[in-house]
Amino acid sequence: MSSERLIYLPLGGAGEIGMNAYVYGYGAPEKERLIVVDIGVAFPDMDTSPGVDLIIADIDWLVKRKDRIEAVFVTHAHEDHVGGIAHTYDRLQAPIYARKFTANITKRKMSEYNHPDDAVRIVGTFPHQVEAGPFKVGFQPISHSIPESSALVIDTPVGRIVHSGDFKVDLTPGVGEPFDPAAFEAIAKDGIKALICDSTNVFSQLPGRSEATLPEAITELVKSAEGMVVATTFASNVARVKTLAIAGAAAGRSVVLLGRAMKRMVEASVETGVLKDFPPTISPEQARDVPRENLLLLVTGSQGERRAASAQLARGKYMGLQMKEGDMFLFSSKTIPGNERGVIRIINQFSEMGVDVVDDSSGKYHVSGHANRPDIETLHDVLKPQAVIPMHGEHRHLREHVKVAEAKGLTGVLAVNGMMIDLSGNKPKVAEYIETGRTYIDGSVQIGAMDGIVRDRIRMALNGHMTITVLMDEQDEPLGDPWVDTMGLPDNGISNAPLTDVVEQDLSQWLGRAGAKILRDDKALDEGLRRVARQSSHNEIGKKPEVTVVVSRLS
Repeated sequence: MSSERLIYLPLGGAGEIGMNAYVYGYGAPEKERLIVVDIGVAFPDMDTSPGVDLIIADIDWLVKRKDRIEAVFVTHAHEDHVGGIAHTYDRLQAPIYARKFTANITKRKMSEYNHPDDAVRIVGTFPHQVEAGPFKVGFQPISHSIPESSALVIDTPVGRIVHSGDFKVDLTPGVGEPFDPAAFEAIAKDGIKALICDSTNVFSQLPGRSEATLPEAITELVKSAEGMVVATTFASNVARVKTLAIAGAAAGRSVVLLGRAMKRMVEASVETGVLKDFPPTISPEQARDVPRENLLLLVTGSQGERRAASAQLARGKYMGLQMKEGDMFLFSSKTIPGNERGVIRIINQFSEMGVDVVDDSSGKYHVSGHANRPDIETLHDVLKPQAVIPMHGEHRHLREHVKVAEAKGLTGVLAVNGMMIDLSGNKPKVAEYIETGRTYIDGSVQIGAMDGIVRDRIRMALNGHMTITVLMDEQDEPLGDPWVDTMGLPDNGISNAPLTDVVEQDLSQWLGRAGAKILRDDKALDEGLRRVARQSSHNEIGKKPEVTVVVSRLS
């Protein structure tokens, strides 16, 4: 029996939406040569990750084995697949392979962090393959909501794997390649050991709709509007951006791109040749001189992001442009679970302005980029893999996808982040459990989820903060009374006296009773002052704040 094994290990994206990062390895246990598929980001929220900019998978397991990494392969240019590449390059130092459009986006991100341009290598489509140690990897075009999405055909010494990437069955995607059943049948001719497959829309029972079903409805909507029209979608959905722009031009409107991501995606699409015949656009400055009824703004922020163009328009002006009563705002997008609160806030802000908001509740102005259940079953039927391992989904999606596979007589394997699967034999099995987690991109640094920094922020947000300052003389006696500064706490408590006065009085009494041993011991003094302040605050306002104690001793 061979001592070498083929492994699959999700570090992110299996059991959650976003933060995709997958590892394949072949070789003797703990000597496997490795390849990585995608390193993406997830987006923070104020409830669980206040102040954080982005979230990536914890790659410590990979970093410890960086000398065994052959390459990183990027399936497509969505942020949840490519957004972490530049943030992790310093630690992994592995060559990155992507198709032309995805490589363009990746290089732009790498340049922001002064990483070498030649670290990203442009590759063609399958049957061309990249040799990476024991692996041969090819990019098979597959339809999705961004140009040049690819499934990966991964040939190993013990069989062929297909990693679907994000996909849908769309024969008329508008921009990008259509789904080609014959190509996938040819890929599967000699058998597929495992299909690692997108699970996002597994609960949607109806067949997915094509991007080609949207232009007529969107054009009619834009033509019917009387005031200015503003539309948002995922900036990466270049086909939708083009559909919206053409609808605006057909209605006699000048098209304006607002938001950095929107401009970057259109520029990259034109540069790489995937976007042709895009209507001419005008700048925000030029738009100020155009009558409102002759404008269509295409803006970022379909998920309610606070700094995006749509949120800034909802709060007032952006780039000198402002929405008014009688204007129309179109969400040509689906709200990702978890983003509902931000989107609803924007909708209400526009409503207060008298703006008419049109969302996707009718299903007329958006189609998903992910495969619904019938589309997932189509890929199963075409490839006929020995095993199906669901990815790209919450736990409920992965579990349902396993049921779908098993109902077709296929072996289904439920593998969540950190679960290493041995694919060597005829039946996949769990080989190991790896500790996984999150890393926060916080300003210009990366912090671990277990470092306590974000946890401290949450506690401060919930309970407020209090700083206690105490001066001690040469004899280790208090020099005057302690004083207290608060942040995020009410000025007065139930006694109607200033909260700081009440806490300072309680602290002074405690100091007066404290013995010499405590007064000489900084740690005991810190703990005592902290305990008294929290209890005093709780008695007054029902909250125990976070407390910082500063003891200054005169020597």
